[in-house]
Amino acid sequence: MTSPHYLVGIDLGTTNTVVAFCPLSGNLLDSPISIFEIDQLVGPGEVARRPVLPSFRYHPAEKQVTSGDLTLPWGDKVLSGDIPQVIIGEWAKTLSTQTEGRHVSSAKSWLSHNKVDRHAEILPWNSNQDVDKVSPVVASASYLNHIRQAWNYYHPSQKLEDQELVVTVPASFDESARKLTIEAAKLAGLDNLLLLEEPQAVCYDWYFRHQHTAKEQLQNIPLVLVCDIGGGTTDLSLVEAQHIEDELYLNRIGVGEHLMLGGDNIDLTLAMLSEQRLNKSEKLNAASMSKLIQQTREAKESLLQVDAKESAQVTMLGSGSKLVGGTKSVKFSREEVQQIVLEGFFPLSSPEEFPHKKRGAVVEFGLPYASDAAISRHLAEFLDNQEYFTKLKQLNEGAREQIRAGVLINGGVFNSPLIQQRTLELLNSWSPFPITLLNNPDPNNAVALGAVAFAKSRRGANIKIGGGAARSYFLHLGDKSDLGKAVCILAKGTKENQQIRLSSRRFSLTIGEPVRFNILSTTSDKKFEGQKIQNGMLIDVDPESLTPLPPYILSLEGSDAVLKANQKERVEVQLSCKLTELGTLKLLCTDVNNKQKSWQLEFEIRSKGRINNHGLKLHPKLEQSKELISRVYSGNKKSASSQEIKTLSRSLEKSLGEREGWDFAVLRSLFDSLSLGKKRRRRSEQHEKSWLRLAGYTLRPGFGDETDPWRIQQMWALYPQGIQFKSHQSWTDWWTFWRRVSGGLNQEQQEVILADIAKYLHPGATKNPQVKKQSHDMGYESMVRLAASLEQLETEDKTLLSSWFLGKAINTTLYSQAHWWAIGRLASRVPLDGKRNRVIAKEQVEQWLPKLLEQDWLDQPIIGFACVMMCRKTGDRLLDITEVTRTKVIEKLKASKSPLQWIELVAEVSELTENETRRAYGDTLPSGLIIIND
Repeated sequence: MTSPHYLVGIDLGTTNTVVAFCPLSGNLLDSPISIFEIDQLVGPGEVARRPVLPSFRYHPAEKQVTSGDLTLPWGDKVLSGDIPQVIIGEWAKTLSTQTEGRHVSSAKSWLSHNKVDRHAEILPWNSNQDVDKVSPVVASASYLNHIRQAWNYYHPSQKLEDQELVVTVPASFDESARKLTIEAAKLAGLDNLLLLEEPQAVCYDWYFRHQHTAKEQLQNIPLVLVCDIGGGTTDLSLVEAQHIEDELYLNRIGVGEHLMLGGDNIDLTLAMLSEQRLNKSEKLNAASMSKLIQQTREAKESLLQVDAKESAQVTMLGSGSKLVGGTKSVKFSREEVQQIVLEGFFPLSSPEEFPHKKRGAVVEFGLPYASDAAISRHLAEFLDNQEYFTKLKQLNEGAREQIRAGVLINGGVFNSPLIQQRTLELLNSWSPFPITLLNNPDPNNAVALGAVAFAKSRRGANIKIGGGAARSYFLHLGDKSDLGKAVCILAKGTKENQQIRLSSRRFSLTIGEPVRFNILSTTSDKKFEGQKIQNGMLIDVDPESLTPLPPYILSLEGSDAVLKANQKERVEVQLSCKLTELGTLKLLCTDVNNKQKSWQLEFEIRSKGRINNHGLKLHPKLEQSKELISRVYSGNKKSASSQEIKTLSRSLEKSLGEREGWDFAVLRSLFDSLSLGKKRRRRSEQHEKSWLRLAGYTLRPGFGDETDPWRIQQMWALYPQGIQFKSHQSWTDWWTFWRRVSGGLNQEQQEVILADIAKYLHPGATKNPQVKKQSHDMGYESMVRLAASLEQLETEDKTLLSSWFLGKAINTTLYSQAHWWAIGRLASRVPLDGKRNRVIAKEQVEQWLPKLLEQDWLDQPIIGFACVMMCRKTGDRLLDITEVTRTKVIEKLKASKSPLQWIELVAEVSELTENETRRAYGDTLPSGLIIIND
């Protein structure tokens, strides 16, 4: 790598991306920081340089544009994993208001959305099947790649990848979002960079602009609240100003939780109001709604100015890849929009009024917006969690008269002076001391400018804001108490690169088996048991105060000799951690007997579920039960009597209680014992039958524990072996086993299973006597239920299976219960363990529903339940059926005397009850397992 000639800061924003830079020459302290103007398409074949790159992508339809329309100065350089023709920037933003379902926006929000696979090709979320899609990681990388190409075009000998680069992220970004941001940057060819919290960047910018007067301005201001409200997030931080020996020191002492609430929510609220006025009879589809949002954004921005005109018009353009069809318009008055924004998002609430936690958010386009839209209440909760702010409020009146509180506001929302004024009015009504607004003349560019100022500070040419870790991190220790203990492995405020060793505890790791380290965190300053959080501190786990992070997983590979001997080899290790300069947590396990040997832990960010361990205790007879399993499936055939294998299930229930009450810890512990005996499952037909039934039951639904992928990997090795005893019942048990664990299988594995059973499921199978007999002998009904549970399959495969089963269900009563159940599972609006980007299109479901509505649901309630799954309300208009169809389904459910819960699932966004979950899965879920739907 060549020596850098520039310091470069990139504000990779939800709505806009801004780049700032400063040459590394002369007097760096006073060297001005400039905005880098970015070449981008502003029309067909028209390129212009702009100070802002809108964070928008547009995926053109076939023949919508020519190669000449997309010509950029640096030519055609497609990012790895991206589509060949894509428009990025201003023209993409313009097209998003004109054409439906082809633009990507808010990629940054998707990058932080921990309930989707951020590597999956899911964007544009609201697009049709014929639109090429990309992952949130690729979308984010494409903006950075565009910037890199633009920079390198003007600086061919000083390439961006060779400069000192800082990319900003919200302070509230968790470990996975930070890691994915780094991954996106590397995909764009930017391998060397630092991450900086956006509120800190705003502070760096403020100080750089006031470096000669900052000490005087902050003389009586010990605390600065940074309130950064952009398009996608509200980011809150507290910065302490200290004066020591006539020198000013700044320390970030508090950050807020991740809050997906910002200008996008205001735009969405206005778009929904526009929708009601434009189209009262039926909701707009997701693509049309997305287009309408771009229109309401422009109206909002114009009407929130102090000298705003009296009204603004929102126009709904025609549909299609070109402007085809009529247009509709609606007007918003200035007073109406100001009322909606100020009273809905910035109400003058009390400091004791915190956010409503009840699920009631606007759910649109798959993003988990905050359930309470009132930013005021989130701000109150944040301040209440900060110990320093509480101490200042407790000062006596004389002391309070000597200080003021500083407020530094930033983000596109604050381009409106009205929102600035309302925020100050709100804070002044709460604060026991006067509020001083710190000057920020450029809220659109402050983050990028501050990123460069931070880079200066690393070279000694600017103040360095301290603060260290924004959170305290704890290792959750398993024990037999209700909630367990946790030990602090990195206290809030710990400096970057300061390694903390957990010397008081050692861990024994088994070679070849995964181990999980459960990490908890908190941003709160509230003391635990009256003590300040410190490294090594042991606390009782409080689920209200601690947030679980993706667990860190480690699996140590053993020697071939040890593995072949099927022996267990253990290594004793110590745990250490540090906060890297990138702002990510690094965990290491070091061999106690060989200090030179250590392993870095990786955390799992693709979990489909999580376990609520609160209140769970290890069953006192668990070890006894595991010993029974080990004896039955021992290598010694005489270690157990023939009667013990016949009564194994009954004996386990006698010791542990009815199996539906076995909690998750018991289930996985029993499975691990069964797994050790997997080679002996074929000893007899009874051994095989009991093993398949118990192993499938204890590993269901194939995920939930972070080491389940390792367990599934061990089980998948059994699939090519098949079963030993080929009776109808054995085949049924075999397919049932794979159905139960199917949630843990990847797409490729599920496709292998489908390829093996498809010929027996095909409607033509009944016309071939030999295949028909084979399908019956091999457990046809279990194969149907297995096929319907393969949720990782491509949408086309699910659609084909559904059409097969629908035809059979209507034309024959044979296996009708299984066929109707399978249709409901395959065409469900909310997948149980798959991704929503692979849900069958609602338009296809709407074509099938009339056939279901013709059936007798009183005679066959399973048809009604299948219809409920197909029509279940999600709140995401991309997935939801039309209101006309919804009304028909609800009327049919009522006439068929269906359970009230079924009607509620169709009428409103609600969760499955335990009974509905059992019916949908075909099994109960393990006690304590909480499914994470994307």
